[in-house]
Amino acid sequence: MSASIPRVLLLGFGAIGRQLVSLFDPGEFEVSAFVRDISPHLARGALGVSLHDDNLTNLIDSHDIVVECAGVPAAQEFGSAVVSRGKDLVLTSVGALADPDSRRALLSGPGKVHVTSGAIGGFDLWAALAESNAVDTVKIRTSKDAKALVQDWMNDEERAELEEATEPFVLFSGRPSDAIKKFPGNVNVSVALAWATRGRGASDDELLQRSLERVFVELVAAPNLKDTRHDIEVTGSAGAFTLGSESVPSPVNPRTSAITALSVAHTLRHALQTSSPKSDKK
Repeated sequence: MSASIPRVLLLGFGAIGRQLVSLFDPGEFEVSAFVRDISPHLARGALGVSLHDDNLTNLIDSHDIVVECAGVPAAQEFGSAVVSRGKDLVLTSVGALADPDSRRALLSGPGKVHVTSGAIGGFDLWAALAESNAVDTVKIRTSKDAKALVQDWMNDEERAELEEATEPFVLFSGRPSDAIKKFPGNVNVSVALAWATRGRGASDDELLQRSLERVFVELVAAPNLKDTRHDIEVTGSAGAFTLGSESVPSPVNPRTSAITALSVAHTLRHALQTSSPKSDKK
């Protein structure tokens, strides 16, 4: 990495991206964003970000690092183009790693994927337990406002159940891979938890696949819940560990947790500090 200001490319410039750039110090980064359509973003103000809607390959090559903040489908569509060109990728939509094909494409390099913790914490503890083979069970229970969990694929009856709910109820229970298919914007944290507890001793692809089969997810629809809650339980030979957290909504988009952008900013800074120079990579 040269001594010049790092050039950061954002994939997407929605709620997370807009909050993210507000967290940067003046002159800390030179920021560009790749979006599908520039017009709506210009109408809302570009916030000092250079916006582009074509020539993604050239943009990747001309930046030092890429930050994905556009959702699971975009991460699956564009993420592999980043790492295949030797650039590091800060992955916000961790749910992209739940799909085997996407996971292999993202983890095959030569660029490195830096996984954000998103709306949960305790990654150091979970990783330490997993690397010591001290993990037997992993469970995450996520509670969100019922109306915020309405999905496009739902029928009228399913939508009404969420929109008219008066008591909390378990909307989904199962493994992260199935949860991501149904709720791609709501349970990325479950895949992030699987990543943190993958352990060591094999490739990240193989380790994560095993970990995804161990993590159990519950998604609770709670009417009029203001703050999203995550409750994590990890048990094993070292003991039983629990962590509870409540995330306030993003000031840009109430459907996104405010902590997500903070986590991305931290991961980005750490990635730039630890990455090797990329100037000689095509």
